[in-house]
Amino acid sequence: MKNYFFLALNLLLIFEVAAQKPIYKDASKPVDERVKDLLSQMTLEEKAVQILCTWQKRNDFLFDANGKVDVAKIKAAFPHGLGQVARPSENHNGPLGGVSRNARDMAEITNGIQQYFVNQTRLGIPVVFHEEALHGLPAKDATSFPQAIGLASTFDEDLAQRIFTAVALEVRSRGGHQVLAPVVDIARDPRWGRFEETFGEDPYLASRIGVAATKGFQGDISKGIDNQHVIATLKHITGHGQPEGGNNIAPANAGERQIREMFLPPFFAAIKEANALSVMASYNEIDGVPSHASEFLLKKILKDEWGFKGFIISDYNAIIELHSRHKLTQTPEEAALLAFKSGVDIEAPDITVYNSLKTAVETGKLPISILDEAVSRILKSKFMLGLFENPYVDVNLAERISKDESHSKIAKEAADKAIVLLQNNNNFLPLDASKIKKIAIIGPNADREQLGGYSDVPKYVVTLREGIQNKVGSKMQVVYAEGCRLIEEKDSERWYRDVNTPSKAAEDKIRIKEAIKIAKTADVIVLALGSDEALNREGWAENHLGDRASLELFGMQNELINALKALNKPIIVTLFNGAPLAIQNLQEKAASILECWYLGQEGGNAVADVLFGDVNPSGKLPCTFPSSAGQIPAFYNYKPTARRGYHFEEARPLYPFGFGLSYTNFDISAPVLDKNTIKIGESAKVNVTVSNTGKVNGEEVVQLYVRDLVASVSRPVKELKGFVRVSLKAGESKTISLDITPEKLMMWDINMKNVIEPGDFEIMVGNSSDDKALKKVVLKVN
Repeated sequence: MKNYFFLALNLLLIFEVAAQKPIYKDASKPVDERVKDLLSQMTLEEKAVQILCTWQKRNDFLFDANGKVDVAKIKAAFPHGLGQVARPSENHNGPLGGVSRNARDMAEITNGIQQYFVNQTRLGIPVVFHEEALHGLPAKDATSFPQAIGLASTFDEDLAQRIFTAVALEVRSRGGHQVLAPVVDIARDPRWGRFEETFGEDPYLASRIGVAATKGFQGDISKGIDNQHVIATLKHITGHGQPEGGNNIAPANAGERQIREMFLPPFFAAIKEANALSVMASYNEIDGVPSHASEFLLKKILKDEWGFKGFIISDYNAIIELHSRHKLTQTPEEAALLAFKSGVDIEAPDITVYNSLKTAVETGKLPISILDEAVSRILKSKFMLGLFENPYVDVNLAERISKDESHSKIAKEAADKAIVLLQNNNNFLPLDASKIKKIAIIGPNADREQLGGYSDVPKYVVTLREGIQNKVGSKMQVVYAEGCRLIEEKDSERWYRDVNTPSKAAEDKIRIKEAIKIAKTADVIVLALGSDEALNREGWAENHLGDRASLELFGMQNELINALKALNKPIIVTLFNGAPLAIQNLQEKAASILECWYLGQEGGNAVADVLFGDVNPSGKLPCTFPSSAGQIPAFYNYKPTARRGYHFEEARPLYPFGFGLSYTNFDISAPVLDKNTIKIGESAKVNVTVSNTGKVNGEEVVQLYVRDLVASVSRPVKELKGFVRVSLKAGESKTISLDITPEKLMMWDINMKNVIEPGDFEIMVGNSSDDKALKKVVLKVN
């Protein structure tokens, strides 16, 4: 009887403890109920810190002199908690990310910081760690995939989702919870240094790759975000990719219709189809209003029209710039109030002005209800991440994931598919190894590790020279010469360094002579040209520029190819760059040209496989290549009155959007509609047969374009509205269907309404946006 008594007593105690357990700590309760309960228990001080983040002041707030977690410092700085910590992968003494932590170190750091917030603050609210993840986590031993512009060249949604699923796992296993990616800006000026970070110039392509990336990062969020995924952040809303003069953060001179039709669709798609949970505002202004102060963008469109329920984070230091750069306010405190009331929930990356908002509430300048709404959104994200139940990570698991070879295999597949064959005179490629005794690898990018912006130190990087040497082994002699340099500095810090030094012409002339000497005895020359991470990059300050006024090859690259051409040797040009270049001279001098972008850690292996035919190139340009900067803007979806031409020069681009050759030949039949006439709101299908008429297996990207022939406002001459990547064996044919759904026929009319106007729509199908590559049929809508 005594045992039964104590058993009953224990059960009563258990039930009593359960009854006393706060709702917000009960994982069985709905997230919104947990948010409401927690918010009701928070003081003003505890609410006000949830909208703050720290980064470069981490030495003052988080770490001791040796870079170890200092709980006493954290407690002194954040007695009431904190919203976010930026980029824990970076070491405390690294120059903006120049030194990073490996998987184990980052996991230990995030666990150590998290322990304080979970166990030593009154309510135990976890902190969120955010990271960059443009084309992989920029941290030691993380996988480096092709730069974003290269990923867009694959036209492969499934691949993009697999890539960012892998990236999410690497980030989350090390303790990260949110990534500042994907970049879904539409890039419409190749002078802009951040062009490489985007998925190109087209809103439909950027939408499809952006949706895939978001799904990869976040997974299925119907029941929250599991411990293998992270919060995706769409950036930068909006107009960022067509800045005045190509200068980063300059005004975006665009009207509302252009904003809605060209720049906003990728954001809308990723929110509606993939449930993106975070959005970052952009530095630039539109019609005099910076995005961080734009209620039109952040409230009217994003929240009211689209129903976005996630949170908005500032771009780095953008809120103080409302005062210091845009001159919208008299004081920094007013800038904080303006941004917060406009809808920006979190200030990143450091505590600059949002710490004044607590006082704004106390003095009546900011209603507590607005703060509560923002904090609710932030808390909801923390509950969705499961941080109240599982705030820590397994450091051993983090280390194992960093060694996962499957991610390297995806990186190789992506690099293979990103390469675009621009020119192949007389089918010079692929190379026949049996006919080559000596191959010369020459150029400033031949033996350089170039990964693009927001990169760090992956487990390995294969350069072009290494990739070719690995490929041919002892079968042929490989010789190398630098040929010329673009900048003097060769270390990996050139993307971060404020000032880089152009190579000296006198020294480059000597290098060119050395290259000629080496190339004289070679059977074929592989020339690695293009750009450099120092030349085209994010220009984040006047002392750290990244945009170019010219599209011409920098330095003495043209002189190098001119000198080599005089040897009368076959030349293959491989371009490594992040934006379109003017390469008419290369067209004239080279037998073949490969656009390689920045291909990630497997770049050299991928290019070697393409050169020798083990991989058939299948990439397509996600942007137009103009013949000169004078053609800018050069995007393909222009209006009928544009592109008339110039004195003594065509307006035709060097290479059109969607262009890319193959080692085989494809034939795409005339398109056939399943219905020639549909009613407004109905769908149709267009069918084509794709045939591989060549002798090798290959992949083609079939592209669907639409033109509204007569409308209440002028319409683009064509707009991409669908694509399918088709794999065909030699001699094989497949019939494919492309959907023409109502949203693909919609436009913003004269009354700024998103509608379908009745009339004729030209349906075009082919393998690029070039008129010569397209076959047409007319769909009637009534």
